[in-house]
Amino acid sequence: MENGDRSKIQKEALTRAVSGQSWGNYQSIFEGFTNKGIPEAEIRPRENVFTYNAWLALGRQVKKGEHGVKVVTFVEVKLKDGDDGDASKAYKRPQTTTVFHVSQTNPK
Repeated sequence: MENGDRSKIQKEALTRAVSGQSWGNYQSIFEGFTNKGIPEAEIRPRENVFTYNAWLALGRQVKKGEHGVKVVTFVEVKLKDGDDGDASKAYKRPQTTTVFHVSQTNPK
């Protein structure tokens, strides 16, 4: 994968992370990180909890060996031409992803 492609993926991940509307994962995020010893007051989703690619876009690298918290997100899937003849249709499907706290990262 070329650097331009990686950069695009990272920027898209960051945009989704900060602009998402769902609060559905907050309980899982707080429980997961408090179980890892991170005080609840230091856990701020969409401020200091992001996916691997979002951290890369922010100029940080997840530390080797760190384990994040799994959450469910919904990603938009566009139907290709020929699936049903209408290329403008899209739907959202669930996808599991992992988020990391800023304390699990280092500056690049």
